[in-house]
Amino acid sequence: MNKINPVAASILGASIIIAGAILLVSSPEKSIDKDTQEVSVEVDIPPISSDDHILGNPDAPIVFVEYSDIECPFCKNFHGTMHRIIDEYGPSGKVAWVYRQFPIDALHKNARTEALATECAAEQGGNDMFWKYIDKLFTLTKSSDGLDISRLPNIAVEFGLDKDAFNECLESKRYNDKINEHISQVQDIPGIGTPYTILMTKDGYTAIEGAQPYETIKPFLDNLIANLEKADSSN
Repeated sequence: MNKINPVAASILGASIIIAGAILLVSSPEKSIDKDTQEVSVEVDIPPISSDDHILGNPDAPIVFVEYSDIECPFCKNFHGTMHRIIDEYGPSGKVAWVYRQFPIDALHKNARTEALATECAAEQGGNDMFWKYIDKLFTLTKSSDGLDISRLPNIAVEFGLDKDAFNECLESKRYNDKINEHISQVQDIPGIGTPYTILMTKDGYTAIEGAQPYETIKPFLDNLIANLEKADSSN
């Protein structure tokens, strides 16, 4: 059973606390360490699969799995941070980024439609088109339902996608189940908001809550890479 230790403003002191195989659970459970008073949460986080949207090496030793809402202003900021991380660490094959959908319907009425649109773009153009399309949405939106969703088909056309096929996909809402599955993986974590990111390695998971800045993530990531390389060299 997977336990994820939440990391808030200071992720420098975070540690990966669970190792071993991925086991799926039906719902998370919260426990409190009697000595440290740290809260651990058991959650259902499936492994990376061919259905995921990934930037970087799929076999990277470190994978950021981000749950995000396109109309969340903090997600917009963090999207830029993650691109910066991938630009720096992706070419070496050490770090990858997986995007999973987490539109918060109660806050952002357009976010689910936009999430569906990214999946429809991927249906026609694959993984690369997914990232082109979602990057464009994050660039255009001012967040909090700031993007006119009537523009979604035109954006698809800008990228050379078939407009009729795109509209049929969007209207069918056939990727709703996929989006709901992503949401179900993390929605019961106490106090969760977006973005919510799980940092996965072969040794376990740790969580990054909120839109942590690059300057905070980088030293933590550098330390993690050094520790993993040290462990590999000793084996």
